[in-house]
Amino acid sequence: MGVPDAPAWLLPAFVRNVQGAGATASTDEIRAAGERLLERWSSPGREFHNVKHLVDVLMRVDELDEESHEPHLVRLAGWYHGAIFDSADRKAYANRGGEDEAASARIAYDELTGLGVPEPHAQRVHDLVNALVRHSPDPADVDCAVLCDADLAVLATEPQRYKAYLHDVRAEYAHLPAEDYVRARVRILHKLLARPSLFSSPLGAAWEEPARQNVSAELQRLEKELTKIDEQAVEQGVQDGVAGDVDDVAPDARP
Repeated sequence: MGVPDAPAWLLPAFVRNVQGAGATASTDEIRAAGERLLERWSSPGREFHNVKHLVDVLMRVDELDEESHEPHLVRLAGWYHGAIFDSADRKAYANRGGEDEAASARIAYDELTGLGVPEPHAQRVHDLVNALVRHSPDPADVDCAVLCDADLAVLATEPQRYKAYLHDVRAEYAHLPAEDYVRARVRILHKLLARPSLFSSPLGAAWEEPARQNVSAELQRLEKELTKIDEQAVEQGVQDGVAGDVDDVAPDARP
């Protein structure tokens, strides 16, 4: 079975990570679990949260690898963090986006224990995935910091890649009206910039400045767009009011 856009090393890497976590299942069983997981990442509607994003997160974890205490578990958390995703949910993006970390964490625990991974290791992967709900790792939890930083690293990409990221995210939520999307995105960006730091690991700290530059530039652009939306709404309200006044005038008195 092949998954479009999945590099050849991806599935063997999953097998190594699961075995590194202590699995007792056969290689074929682990590989089959990886194939099912890749199918989840390749499901329709994933314009950004897809196999490409999975690869990016895993590669970022590799960049921070020397800081990780249990790299196999961190990588497995990367594999499972977006297992459940639904951008069509009414709450999606306006609140937490389409990722359901709690459900993904449960799948991680169930599948890994089913493959013979020791319960404490499966629980650790579960907890790491859940930590991505807030991206606020305990400073003492280095592995959690590595995973959170790897997931947010897209914010620090060069301008053209950041532009492509924005395009893909908007496409993922194309069903949302422009105003709803812009207002939700502005709230998210304000929350990001209000954080003392976006990245928690020592090596990830190098991404702080470019990330803030990207986020600030996007926020400035969207706030201008929001101002135009509000001005248009006011103008439309005035026009509707004038039309209403005309409707209230006797027909024979209208110009």
